[in-house]
This record gives sequence, C-alpha cells and structure tokens, in this order.
Amino acid sequence: MLTLKGEQINLRALEPTDLEFLYQLENDTSIWEISGTLKPYSKKVLKLYLENTHRDIYEVKQLRLCICNASDECIGLIDLFDFDPKHGRAGMGIVIANPEDRNKGVGAEAIKLMCDYAFSTLNLHQLYANILEKNKASIHLFEKMGFEKVGVKKEWIRTSTGFKNEIMFQKINTNVS
Repeated sequence: MLTLKGEQINLRALEPTDLEFLYQLENDTSIWEISGTLKPYSKKVLKLYLENTHRDIYEVKQLRLCICNASDECIGLIDLFDFDPKHGRAGMGIVIANPEDRNKGVGAEAIKLMCDYAFSTLNLHQLYANILEKNKASIHLFEKMGFEKVGVKKEWIRTSTGFKNEIMFQKINTNVS
C-alpha cells in the first residue's frame, strides 16, 4: 500500500520472519509497564499469533504493523487497538526497539502514516493514545503529531514502584462527521 510508505520508513504487515524480533520485543521487561505484559511470551505462542495476523481489523479489533527502515529491517511496531467502527475510534501505540533509532523522525513518520491510514482508509473520526505521565519523549512526540491532551487518569497503572498517572491524548479527524 503506497499510503504506508514514507521517506525513511514503511509500515508493513508482520511476517513469519519477524518471530525473533517479536520475541525479543515482547519479552523486554523494560517495556512491560507500558504494554501491560505480566509474563514472558514463548516462541510457540508468538508463532501462533503471527499465523493469525492476517485476520481483519473488523474481526479482531486491532492492527499491528512493523515499522521498517530502508533495508526492510523491522525496528519497531505501531498498533491500532480497541478498534470501534461504530464510534469511529481506535487507540494507538508505538514502540521503537533500539534507542539508537529514536529521536530521528522515525516515530513521527510512523504515526503520520498510521493516522493517514486510519482516517482515510478506515474512515475513523478519532485516534487516542494513553501515555505514562513521566514518558516525556512520547508526550512530546504525540503532541508534535497533533494529538491533544484531554485528561489524566490518576494512579491508573500499577507498577513495581507503585501507581502511576496516565495521560490520554486524542486526535480528531475533522473530515469525518
């Protein structure tokens, strides 16, 4: 799909060859706090997940795409989740695996491509993102991409160090009524 190709990156469907990348990312305990993961994933479970990624967003209510560099190497993931076609909305999440790939415009380009896809192809009215209050880099990124802060969920996320606040951001598609 041409709408999912940018200048630095492209977004593509997960492939069976992404198993090792997915295994490393899903079992990275440093991001469990934001993903809600409570236990490690086996390669067997992730292989089954990959075998079912062809299922339609209208059926499974989510879409996960690889963020790939110019060499088609998967460097991150971007998700639409809680897809609600009746109300025209979905949540969005993004993770760039390696710190050296961050702060280079990759996340911004991935969000732009996914917003364009969600608004033009899926005809969504809005996207939202839930970001931990202390995640200044993600807050800056989503604000830069036109998401507006709409509220704070107090002590929303339980972590090993206590409860943390989560901020909700929205981006409204003004071309949909």
